[in-house]
Amino acid sequence: MSQQHNPTPPRRNFLKKTLALIPLAAASSGMMALEAKAAPAAGVSAHYVPVYFNNDEWRFLLAACDRLIPSDANGPGAVDQDVPVFIDRQMETPYGHGGLWYMHPPFVPSAPELGYQSKLTPRETYRTGIREVNAHCRRQFQKAFADLGHAEQEQLLTALEHGQLDSDALPGALFFNQLLANTKEGYLADPVHGGNQTLASWKLIGFPGARADYTDWVNRPNQPYPLGPVSISSKRNA
Repeated sequence: MSQQHNPTPPRRNFLKKTLALIPLAAASSGMMALEAKAAPAAGVSAHYVPVYFNNDEWRFLLAACDRLIPSDANGPGAVDQDVPVFIDRQMETPYGHGGLWYMHPPFVPSAPELGYQSKLTPRETYRTGIREVNAHCRRQFQKAFADLGHAEQEQLLTALEHGQLDSDALPGALFFNQLLANTKEGYLADPVHGGNQTLASWKLIGFPGARADYTDWVNRPNQPYPLGPVSISSKRNA
């Protein structure tokens, strides 16, 4: 392997640490990515019709997921792995409707250990957050988020992350954290849930998935497991 370009360790380590933080700034994208204009997102099945998101929301989701986990030399990104499909499907589950938490007031900023503290369900967070971000983009750039260049999209996501795009309806950081968490979940989840369609993220971090048994490897400590991952439905990445 050339010593000039060896990007595997940073991305592998970043995934093994449960994708603690997705780089958004210019330093992690490279000048070429910063100069690039936003292109139509690829990878999501052409026939897929969102069950929750409307067209404007879907375009935002495709563009944002593409910036959070872009494709690179190590493998496909979030959009290529149908992560937006995963997020859309989650919005129609009890999770998306807030059915997993106590959703009554008072709502006060608290430590995560004290539970969910927003009056908005995840699906309402997306609807409100996307509307507010697109409104900001149209005021500042006369374009929707999905129509901006990659550099502008990354700057806006960074501003969201740091609470610099708050609105009366929703704190920007709350929306960003929701989006980032669901993007990571979709990228690492079993394909049965909609994302990670080629098991690329599992292969990248060496996760074998739902293989039937590991009897032959029980007594082989510190040896790399050579077989590719298998999904719940027996989809394979050799």
